[in-house]
Amino acid sequence: MPAIARTTALVPIVHTGNDIVLECQWINPDISAAPLLVFLHEGLGSVSMWKDWPEQVCKAANCRGLVFSRYGYGQSTPRPLSQPRSPDYLHIEAEQALPALFSALGLDDERPVLFGHSDGGSIALLYAALYPNRLKGIAVAAPHIFVEDITLKGIQIARELYLATDLEQKLGRYHQDPASVFWSWNDTWLKPEFRNWNIEALVPQIRCPILAIQGEGDEYGSLDQIHGIKRLAPHTELCILPKCGHIPQRDQPERVTQALTEFLNRL
Repeated sequence: MPAIARTTALVPIVHTGNDIVLECQWINPDISAAPLLVFLHEGLGSVSMWKDWPEQVCKAANCRGLVFSRYGYGQSTPRPLSQPRSPDYLHIEAEQALPALFSALGLDDERPVLFGHSDGGSIALLYAALYPNRLKGIAVAAPHIFVEDITLKGIQIARELYLATDLEQKLGRYHQDPASVFWSWNDTWLKPEFRNWNIEALVPQIRCPILAIQGEGDEYGSLDQIHGIKRLAPHTELCILPKCGHIPQRDQPERVTQALTEFLNRL
């Protein structure tokens, strides 16, 4: 395979009635015949926060990659703090924003594979359930299908760290508006009405292959999350990683790359 190539662009879409641009990075865009892997980041993530891991995956799997920052994240249009998220924000990303981005990029006729981490994993599951014929498969790492006490505890701890440390400054390396990124995520998850958020009823609608990855030491969710996916969609493959926290691709990048590459090769 030739050297990894990357191109970056700001892509205009309409998101919840707002004209915005999304930061997008293509990996190996010229290899048009290769499969396409789309990376969906976590609740505080962005294009740059993935580091070089998407490139390593695309190199190992001989595929193209699309990495993008959702509305409010990275170098995409910042989300005003005066515009709070609704509890169904993950559904909006899956049902409206992701299809709008694919259309803007001319991908309506393509069947990509999604890799989603944490919030991105939930979005991948929702997209696969809502649009069952549009994907070759999905891989999810530390996804959420319902809210757990451990999740809320982790998010409360993150809140305390944000207020007491230089976390905002660190997030500023990756986002135009780190305060909006943090509070839009943190406030939404800690709202009383979000406690009942649950997508279990939609998981059985997923028809494409699923790889579900989670670390045994995930501080934001128990293994009940991916076991729940397996129960509701029995064709799911599980990859449980010992000595691994909430970010498997950071804690065990070689193992996650191997599992994902083997999954892609079977599609």
